[in-house]
Amino acid sequence: MVADSREAPAAEGGMIRVEVAYACPDRQVILPLVVPEGTTVDTALRQSEIETQFPEIDLENVKVGIFGKITRRDTVLRPRDRIEIYRPLIADPKEVRRQRAGKGRKKKPGKGGTETDGENTKDATGESAEE
Repeated sequence: MVADSREAPAAEGGMIRVEVAYACPDRQVILPLVVPEGTTVDTALRQSEIETQFPEIDLENVKVGIFGKITRRDTVLRPRDRIEIYRPLIADPKEVRRQRAGKGRKKKPGKGGTETDGENTKDATGESAEE
């Protein structure tokens, strides 16, 4: 049986090592912390004082996760957990995909194919393809 390396204590005396991570487009920070066993995500966030480096973070309302998975603030941390602070999305990914798909539906003229103007079909030379 293979042991999970996260199960072993990463510090001594009832303390564990964790990290708090935050990234913005131009900068990324990972803060190492040593916290008592039983510490919650919320307590570790406050202990990290990350908001002093990034005042734009609203610790009360920001979404957080552990290793890429959204988590609750009352989650008890395990050794070597990385708490990630997520920035709000600028654009809705579904809407961006819809817009991109909508643009791709219309054939571009001059690519060797045909173009439809709603009534007549024209080839790449602009000549009517109808007989």
